Amino acid sequence: MNIHEYQAKEILKSYGVAIQEGIVIDKKEDALTAGAKLREQTGTDWMVVKAQIHAGGRGKGGGVKLAKNDEQLQQVVNDILGMTLVTPQTSAAGKFVSKVLLAQDVYYPGASEPSEYYMSVLLDRNSGKNVIIYTTEGGMDIEQVAHDTPELIHSEFIDPALGLQGFQARKIAFNLGLSGNAFKEMVKFVTSLYNAYIGIDASLFEINPVLKTSDDKIIAVDSKVSLDDNALYRHPAFAALRDEAEEDPTEVEAKKHNLNFIKLDGNVGCMVNGAGLAMATMDIIKLSGGEPANFLDVGGGANAQTVEAGFRIILQDPNVKAILINIFGGIVRCDRVANGVVEAYKSIGEIHVPIIVRLQGTNAEEAKKIIDESGLRVESAIVLQEAADKVKAVLA
Repeated sequence: MNIHEYQAKEILKSYGVAIQEGIVIDKKEDALTAGAKLREQTGTDWMVVKAQIHAGGRGKGGGVKLAKNDEQLQQVVNDILGMTLVTPQTSAAGKFVSKVLLAQDVYYPGASEPSEYYMSVLLDRNSGKNVIIYTTEGGMDIEQVAHDTPELIHSEFIDPALGLQGFQARKIAFNLGLSGNAFKEMVKFVTSLYNAYIGIDASLFEINPVLKTSDDKIIAVDSKVSLDDNALYRHPAFAALRDEAEEDPTEVEAKKHNLNFIKLDGNVGCMVNGAGLAMATMDIIKLSGGEPANFLDVGGGANAQTVEAGFRIILQDPNVKAILINIFGGIVRCDRVANGVVEAYKSIGEIHVPIIVRLQGTNAEEAKKIIDESGLRVESAIVLQEAADKVKAVLA
């Protein structure tokens, strides 16, 4: 589950991570009041206004702007709040900006030049360890840095049973070229950041940039935090952080029915039970000349209600030209699924795209008979290749 920058920063702050302070607003008329409050709290003169959407590259799309006085602050808030922001990480349709973060200016003059670093914490599945990835090339696209200068990217692997060791935090600060108070501040920053990552069961932390200010403080200027959905039961308060407006509406609806759904850009809707079977189904669709329009796993307990919900979600996509249902009857009997398909079809009404149903496993023959004798616009198949050939035929 992704959360907004302002929410992520509050979590980091609760674990002792130094952040760029700010105030979030959702009304243009609150700009000057919030600005005065932030000025009083932090002593900042200039402010940065940041669009709060679940996408990076906001600055490139005009979603991050500097305001040097109240007049500019009001104008920038008016420009950003309510805009549709298109960034390199959004679709062409962009995302609507319903909130903005007023943040303190941290690039103030001082004894030394400020420096920007990149830092992320995530799980490395190959080693089975957590890893902190960091580089001196902060404030830039990490993908571009990895492509052009991979030697500048460092990785520190952490055994989850031992946790982050003191020498590892010091090694990170040393590799970033820090010394003196900035070195000590970075060691503290890294330690607190890792503790937060473990403490909230995150799947990703990405701080870009981590800033060394001109007076040698280390702070998170931006923050991207993804929470592990499977661990949310241990953090019930985090459920309130979900912003459904930032998510695909069909994926939101699928969650309500406990369906695992991911929208894709193809023309064949898929309804399958089991992630592995879903991947195989998507492969066979591509090999047959089609493109999967979604990943939809209805789970082991498929019934009329889940099948109907799956149908309705898939049919919301105007690009879908056919639907392939591929169910292996292990936990659930195939005849029960077949009856569910027929009931769902009748409940929804006329479905204007062909449906191919492949049911294999317990009571597969009975299931095929139910489908064939239903009188509906549904074709049955026994083997996966037969189902794929039928998909190919209807797309021709």
